[in-house]
Amino acid sequence: MLNSSATSSAISVRPTLVMQDISKAYGATIAVRRVSFDIEPGEIHAILGENGAGKSTIVKVLSGIVTPDKGVLKLDGADFAPRTPMDARAAGVSTAFQELSLLPNLTVAQNLMLPHQIKGTLGLNSARGSRERASQMLAEYDLSHIHPDLPVRSLSLAEKQRIEIMRAVSRNPKLLVLDEPTAALAEPKWLFDILARVTAAGTGVLYISHRLSEVRRLCRRGTILRNGESIETLSLKGVEDDRIFEMMVGSAVRAHKPSGAGVSATANPVAVSVKKLAGGNVHDVSLDVRRGEIVGIAALEGQGQRDLFRMLAGLTKIDSGEVTIDGERAVLVSPAAAVKAGIGFVPEERKTEGVFLGLRTDTNMSLSLLRVLSRFGVMNRARERQVVADEAKRVDLAERYLKLKIGELSGGNQQKALIGRVVASGARNLVLFDPTRGVDVGTKAVIYGVIRDFVREGGSALVYSTELSELVHLADRCVVIYRGRVAGEVPGDELSEPRLVALATGQRTGH
Repeated sequence: MLNSSATSSAISVRPTLVMQDISKAYGATIAVRRVSFDIEPGEIHAILGENGAGKSTIVKVLSGIVTPDKGVLKLDGADFAPRTPMDARAAGVSTAFQELSLLPNLTVAQNLMLPHQIKGTLGLNSARGSRERASQMLAEYDLSHIHPDLPVRSLSLAEKQRIEIMRAVSRNPKLLVLDEPTAALAEPKWLFDILARVTAAGTGVLYISHRLSEVRRLCRRGTILRNGESIETLSLKGVEDDRIFEMMVGSAVRAHKPSGAGVSATANPVAVSVKKLAGGNVHDVSLDVRRGEIVGIAALEGQGQRDLFRMLAGLTKIDSGEVTIDGERAVLVSPAAAVKAGIGFVPEERKTEGVFLGLRTDTNMSLSLLRVLSRFGVMNRARERQVVADEAKRVDLAERYLKLKIGELSGGNQQKALIGRVVASGARNLVLFDPTRGVDVGTKAVIYGVIRDFVREGGSALVYSTELSELVHLADRCVVIYRGRVAGEVPGDELSEPRLVALATGQRTGH
């Protein structure tokens, strides 16, 4: 564990944070009700719960984005009632959000200096001063490979996540709030090293993650949320995973490999074939995905997997090589061309690339079916409602969410809606980039079932995940990418995390 041993001292220590009976409702919808827990100095305290359990509301309350209706907050012994993010920051709370708060149209340096840029001698913003300070900060956190003048929009999701975390930590807060901080990181050691430093200095950390293995590594205690209420704060030592999952969802959750996973589909026709593909950070990739098959892509961060998936989605230019779908050459020069070729793509950033946050959930889910559901430019609303209801049922999305703006839903429910839309689009081949990033164990099980049902009905799926255990659980076989090339392939009956790690780090045999 990384949290300070001082928390186990017999001497009474004043908590960094006390949250007592916090409640928040939006009209008739109760977001959280009577949530209570405390965080000690140097402690990394876990918050565990399903999507929609109230975790995001707690983050917003602590960050000054949402004002609670009832309850008491104390920070380092003093009353804490932030009305704005600036209030929270001034009091000593710094947050790295799951849905990143970076401004994509600004540079890395400008984002790091927000809300106040460095001034020059005449009191004007100094681009040079901001650049130099940002360079120092990036070097301090082992991110000197990221140039401060790069626009944030040009960074990978993992790089954006690191910048978000680094900016929060660099403010030297009393309380650091981390919301799914490793969801986009294939290698979390960078974050764990930072947490070791800040907790040794006495900073309290609120840590929200669906990756229970890392929660156990980092946290001594955790608070379980269910349906907006804090069920229990408990010591994580000696408590079985199944018991934690049961407390989260109110019933037992079984994590088993789906029936048929790992079986050979070598007799099935090839659905998607990639031959000597190059472009972006991809230098030479060849692979086949057959009908009725889930092929996993395993890779450490920045090995070309992102460009591979975006080329198949028509978002990144293919420099050389060939893609064939059902035996016919596909010219994937645009997302529209990819859709026409039968590819259904789920991107890594649902908030900025996957959904329209200002539109209702049902509208988001029917967007891919506008031509099917309209006649002479007029939508058949009854048919639309039926199709959306069927897809919502398929992805286990509660009907009450359909009339809400999708931006009001939890990340997991947004992902269900997005995957439902892609599956309903008529795509024959799914290309899924980290489709369970930042979602809870119950939502993961739903997404696994949707993918497995899709291929069982004759589709194909190419899936990348930052969690190797997920690929072992889900894929029929895995292709490993290293430095933009195929490092090896592992059949389903030989899949294991050590084998994938070996290939992903350049060991040719993978044994």
